[in-house]
Amino acid sequence: MTEAKKTTIVLFSGDYDKAMAAYIIANGAAAYDHEVTIFHTFWGLNALRKDEEVLLPKKKSFMEKMFGKMMPRGADNMGLSRMNFAGMGPKMIKDVIKKHNAVPLPQLIELAKEQDVKLVACTMTMDLLGLQKEELFEDIEYAGVAGYLGDAQDGNVNLFI
Repeated sequence: MTEAKKTTIVLFSGDYDKAMAAYIIANGAAAYDHEVTIFHTFWGLNALRKDEEVLLPKKKSFMEKMFGKMMPRGADNMGLSRMNFAGMGPKMIKDVIKKHNAVPLPQLIELAKEQDVKLVACTMTMDLLGLQKEELFEDIEYAGVAGYLGDAQDGNVNLFI
């Protein structure tokens, strides 16, 4: 029996293009039978946010409300790392993606789920930014840095994006 190959990715960036690269790599590794984990921390958590506003059981502080309003809600609303141009850049890149029949980020995330890529939200960052589980996708996992390190220590490929 051969031991399973493992790939871990820390998605720190909240940029559409960087998140897209992380998910392309994750889906490629999963297609090659790697066990894949994407650990979403800080601005990378935006890829896991639901698009719609969510009624929360617990009230947020003023700062938590501010973070919630400033951060994009969902993968399709993330900006570009370069050439954002006040929001025009993402529209332009999405047109190019469509023209070339490439897969946009929201569908890459769904494909990752279908391929059993382990999507993990960083609980410490959720606490810092005031994000609650109800604001994120239902079918993800939650862990701190120890959980990520547990996956990464046996990783054949470990990336930070």
